[in-house]
Amino acid sequence: MQITEHIASLSEEGRLLAAAAEQAGPGASVPTCPGWQIRHLLRHTGMVHRWAAGFITEGHTAYHPDGGEPDLDGAELLAWFREGHRHLVRSLEEAPADLECWTFLPAPSPLAFWSRRQLHETTVHRVDAESALGGPLTPVSADRAADGIDELLTGFHARPKSRVRSDRPRTLRVRAVDTAATWTVRISEAPPQAVRTAGEGSAEDVDCELSGTAEGLYLALWNRLPLTAVTLRGDRAVARLWTDNSAVT
Repeated sequence: MQITEHIASLSEEGRLLAAAAEQAGPGASVPTCPGWQIRHLLRHTGMVHRWAAGFITEGHTAYHPDGGEPDLDGAELLAWFREGHRHLVRSLEEAPADLECWTFLPAPSPLAFWSRRQLHETTVHRVDAESALGGPLTPVSADRAADGIDELLTGFHARPKSRVRSDRPRTLRVRAVDTAATWTVRISEAPPQAVRTAGEGSAEDVDCELSGTAEGLYLALWNRLPLTAVTLRGDRAVARLWTDNSAVT
């Protein structure tokens, strides 16, 4: 996906998140984030939006701490969230192509990194907000979902802080049936190593395969849908190893 597409999608996802949060109300439980209510979701996501915008607008070239979550609630909290989201979108739209600032995953450029990262951050939390309503979720296109899977598997979980580890080497295949994307994830005592290939992937035997639509896999790998939302073949313990240890911090 291009940077402009990421930013446009980020703009829409933030609007959808706010609309769902407003409809649900600040005290509604968020089933995809046990222990959270909508107010917690808005405070967290709004804080992340402002934190990210600070790197883009202020050009921090090293890690810079966030400003913390506000002690706001109700209509005031919702307005604060919307203001911060609009500021993030504007910051990305107005940023120069040669933007220089800190990032924490490999990317073609800082602008590419932050537009992609904030799109998926907001999409996943939009799903959280809509889950509080108990109705259908707004669909995620196959291309965008595959992009999010790629960021999660080859970016987040390639970092030393990934807790997806196994004393005995295991191999997980993730296959999006509505795209040309397949990922092979090697799990060991080291951080997982994921390789993306086109088509069905290699013919090698794997311990477990998860297959389904890119959207279903995207949300299941982010633990926003249960494993029953996708097709599992092989050793279920390998899939549980993922779901029990893959929460991103």
